[in-house]
Amino acid sequence: MPIFSFPGEPRWEEAQDCVVFAVELGEYRGEVFVPRRLFHDLLGRRPTPEQCVELFHIHRVVFERISEAKLRARELAPDANLHLTTRDLRRARASGSPEF
Repeated sequence: MPIFSFPGEPRWEEAQDCVVFAVELGEYRGEVFVPRRLFHDLLGRRPTPEQCVELFHIHRVVFERISEAKLRARELAPDANLHLTTRDLRRARASGSPEF
């Protein structure tokens, strides 16, 4: 089984309007982008950047699991990073993830 790691702390990226966190798998090093829209779906309203980071911490395990699944499926963006979507969130919810 591959060993994923998520070093460092997430940060708000104003230019991308998202929370960004690092992911590593073997020699692969990339970033995961979680857009504000995804947090909007979690919260039910448009969150502030600070609320997005807070929600990320609350649901960190879910975002890490979604990232792992996307890496296993090789669903990388052209920039070799991961961009999570509301569809990814719906899949996690449908799978019965206990964090939601």
